[in-house]
Amino acid sequence: MEDHVKKSLEEWKEEICDLLIEIDKEYEEVKRELQVYSYKFSITKQVIQSTVNDEIIKSIRELYHTPFEERFVSLKEEIRDLDEKKKVFQMFVDKIDKVKERNNEQQYSSVT
Repeated sequence: MEDHVKKSLEEWKEEICDLLIEIDKEYEEVKRELQVYSYKFSITKQVIQSTVNDEIIKSIRELYHTPFEERFVSLKEEIRDLDEKKKVFQMFVDKIDKVKERNNEQQYSSVT
């Protein structure tokens, strides 16, 4: 493999690795928020189940339960999307490494 190709692939890999770092940061932020909403959603659900007054239940649902549930579901989807992004961009890195490795092996075998 020619030097300019190696250099270009390495630069591309670095760019993708930077993207992966950003995705990881976003993933951790979303994960923390998801934990919070998981607790909030669970707690409101338990309180509703333990409450007998329909008006209070309705109020709790409107104020807390429904918004928490919507945010919880949204964050779960975000986590899935970020997982998929991580996998896809990691495939780029793996493929670049594989091409470089294969080339190194070819060079080594042609030298010996």
